[in-house]
Amino acid sequence: MAGILTLGELCLHCESLPGATMGFPFDSKTLVFKVNGKIFVLFDVEDFQSINVKCDPERALGYREQFQGVKPGYHMNKRHWNTVSVDADVPAGRILEWVTDSYHLVAKPPRGRRGPEGA
Repeated sequence: MAGILTLGELCLHCESLPGATMGFPFDSKTLVFKVNGKIFVLFDVEDFQSINVKCDPERALGYREQFQGVKPGYHMNKRHWNTVSVDADVPAGRILEWVTDSYHLVAKPPRGRRGPEGA
């Protein structure tokens, strides 16, 4: 997928991820998608210009160096979150990959709850 990511494309992608839930826990315009009760992406539905996604800290820095449209997470932990402009130099398909990566980061069960043998 090339071009600018649309709000509809992002919502469809997030809704397709197993166990993903959506809601407005902060206000009436900030849509949050969670899995296992943890946020993996959030964005403003009224002024859809950027999204916040969780990221592996080393990759987060690399993406910021590679793309002008990637900044440290706005109102988030700057080490673990990136804010990505949807109309900048990041292809829509790449943004959706990062959303999926963020989902997988938070979908892991907490340590100590991975089964009887810690698997």
